[in-house]
Amino acid sequence: MTGELALYATQLKRLLDRLCATIEGLEEAQLNWRPPAPEANSIYVIATHLLGNAEAWVLGIACGQPIQRDRPAEFRATGPSAARLVTRARQLARRIDEALAALPAGVLDEARQPPQSLWGAGTAEPVTVREALMHVIEHACTHLGHIDVTRDLALANR
Repeated sequence: MTGELALYATQLKRLLDRLCATIEGLEEAQLNWRPPAPEANSIYVIATHLLGNAEAWVLGIACGQPIQRDRPAEFRATGPSAARLVTRARQLARRIDEALAALPAGVLDEARQPPQSLWGAGTAEPVTVREALMHVIEHACTHLGHIDVTRDLALANR
């Protein structure tokens, strides 16, 4: 894989590696702690949602793989440690790399009609493969910022 697809694959791997580095070693209480604000989410929820979005948009939408997503369940997720999330992130990074490497040249401008189940909030609209990949990068960056802030608050709340 070369060119623009390789750039996306590298960036997505870096973001998933950053997620792992940020959550590894956190205790159950820190992972599941929610800031005292309406609709605030725990680190575990945000990480689960970030992974669900990346899997849906890269593998499902951009690469056309059969993916099942239960987005509402992402926002109810809890766990005893970061181990499951870290394993999932590392496996997803490998799956993304393999899927992007298998895409044919010139695919980035091809339009995809996402299934509503993978889209998330709002009504699914056609997107190009490039737009789908950029969405995942933007989405992951936003939620990694949320995780950073929530982590700082959770650690201070000990």
